Amino acid sequence: MGVHHLIFIFLSLSLIQIFISPTTLSLPLCTDSRAPFTPKTPLAFCSYNQSSCCNSAQDSDIRKQFESMNVSRQDCASLLKSILCSQCDPFSAELFTISTGRRQVPVLCSSTASSQTNQSTNNFCKTVWDSCQNVPIVNSPLLQGQAPPAANTTTKLTDIWPSSSTFCSITGEPSTNASVCFNGEKTIFNTTTTTTNVPKGLCLERIGNNSFIDMAAYNDGSSRALFANQKGQIWLATLPEPGSGGSLHIDESNPYLDLTDEVHFDTATGLMSIAIHPNFTSNGRFFASFNCDKSDRPGCAGRCACNSDVNCDPSELEHDNGVQPCQYQAVVAEYNTIPSVSAEETRRIFTMGLPYTGHHGGQILFGPDDGYLYFMMGDGGGVGDPQNFSQNKRSLLGKIMRLDVDNIPSEEDISRLALWGNYSVPKDNPYTKDNELLLEIWALGLRNPWRCSFDSERSSYFICGDIGQDEYEEVNLIMKDGNYGWRLYEGPGRFSPLQTSGGNSSAGSINPIFPVTGYSHYDLNKKEGSASITGGLFYRSNTDPCMYGSYLYADLYATAMWAATEMPKDSGNFTSSKIPFTCASDSPLPCSIVPGSSLPSMGYIFSFGQDNNKDVYLLTSRGVYRVVAPSRCSYACAIEKTTTSPNQQSSSSPLCANMLKSSANYLTFLLVLTIVFLFIGLNY
Repeated sequence: MGVHHLIFIFLSLSLIQIFISPTTLSLPLCTDSRAPFTPKTPLAFCSYNQSSCCNSAQDSDIRKQFESMNVSRQDCASLLKSILCSQCDPFSAELFTISTGRRQVPVLCSSTASSQTNQSTNNFCKTVWDSCQNVPIVNSPLLQGQAPPAANTTTKLTDIWPSSSTFCSITGEPSTNASVCFNGEKTIFNTTTTTTNVPKGLCLERIGNNSFIDMAAYNDGSSRALFANQKGQIWLATLPEPGSGGSLHIDESNPYLDLTDEVHFDTATGLMSIAIHPNFTSNGRFFASFNCDKSDRPGCAGRCACNSDVNCDPSELEHDNGVQPCQYQAVVAEYNTIPSVSAEETRRIFTMGLPYTGHHGGQILFGPDDGYLYFMMGDGGGVGDPQNFSQNKRSLLGKIMRLDVDNIPSEEDISRLALWGNYSVPKDNPYTKDNELLLEIWALGLRNPWRCSFDSERSSYFICGDIGQDEYEEVNLIMKDGNYGWRLYEGPGRFSPLQTSGGNSSAGSINPIFPVTGYSHYDLNKKEGSASITGGLFYRSNTDPCMYGSYLYADLYATAMWAATEMPKDSGNFTSSKIPFTCASDSPLPCSIVPGSSLPSMGYIFSFGQDNNKDVYLLTSRGVYRVVAPSRCSYACAIEKTTTSPNQQSSSSPLCANMLKSSANYLTFLLVLTIVFLFIGLNY
């Protein structure tokens, strides 16, 4: 192979490295992947008392570590204290880069440009060098990239690095608008940043008449998607090209999969969710979450969620609308679609009896990074969670579970571990650091999570709508071992349950994570009121560039939708705006309008969906709607590039939207580009 061949290979690999390198995901997160909290006992050494990743014991350990270093020079000692205490920073996961392997030292700011404050950032790394380069330090914490020295070893920075530039090339990083680095103080973002691309409204087209409760894009990169209704029928359909004027064609007589013989369908029960395995195209594994009635479905019965482990006796519970406790079951089942689709279960993943008929969530999602199955479960019903299931760490009610469905244990292990079905438990689930938690629990303190999603461009952003009781509908950023407060809190405020038969936990016993946004029932039209939140997703399509990056969510009654904007980006600080929405006049299927308004008459908004091109869909009781270019509804968007054909979908996006395509399409492009380079090189 000649020199020119090597050059072309190098260029190709360089392009791949440039474009697929991971981006910074700097949401508030601790190094143990848990959410920051307010310490119960104020920290005496490190000044992180409002939002912290350290408790008082860890604070004491940091003090002891600092004192053992025996630093003689005061200015160096002060800097070293701040570096040690950065473990308590609410953004410590990013400062210590846990996504790529935890560092010994936080990333030290080494330039003057920063998005973290509204003032310039000092070259903190050089400041550390100037103050500490010749200072003897016992067990120095600044030995990034070096083998750990023997205990009680004294070193100087100049013993290891010849200059500040060498030191900062290892311990520092230029502070850019896309990075988080440590400048000696608590990480604070610039809150004065504004954006001019504010969405003026959401334009919709109606492409289907059927009512569906869930949707899953066929993960082969095509325009196909699976649609499921609450009765238990699933169809495979091809989505019409945006702007083509085409509609969604469903052959109701020929479903892809029919589970109606297993599903108990009623107002609050039925098929709740579908999910396809990340490797679906090769293994054909399909999953459904639904409710069954053990009184008329053979094989339905599982253990009751009201049991002695949680100090609950089913015989003492009131019957709910004539239904006995744990008559209805929450089920996750697996089906095989290779070589042909079969309605016979391949495997029962999970079965649990429900104490009441409501609040059982039921959504299932595969994590985009870890490939585990996330299963959302409500508190089981009853006003105010009367048994306090959500805060009970031995109950799976009011929780988000994280299950490994790729490694199925033996029946002996299932029995020994008291699992609820055929799954194993990921080894990094929170129980490893809190032995009170059941193995399956990822997060707790939820009332009835209804529609969660992972941001397709920032997989660390796992966000859920959680239905409120009397006053507030929540949007929560879900984190490992996060406690979202219910029934001690509803939204940001305290909640006082009418009954306390399940125990009365004190607010001081938990570190609640409050909603990043949401809405009060009183914020809506007093005549229609609020039903409940329908959680949505981050809008990542090229279709509406002014909506790009906003989190969309709605009220079930379909009279209100919101766009939540994170500002600054990656800060975890959201501001929500109620947005107008209407139907395009050239919609493929006619949209009926609510009398006296411009709102489309959608009935109930059950779910949001997303296809392989990141276009967004609303699944309603009166059909399927798709978000289209704002100009089709005369909504102004300064960065939209309209086309001349009246039926042609707008093709535009902000710069980042053009660059950050779906990973599958983008990797395909890069591979083709690499092959082209290699071909040219080999024939050069």
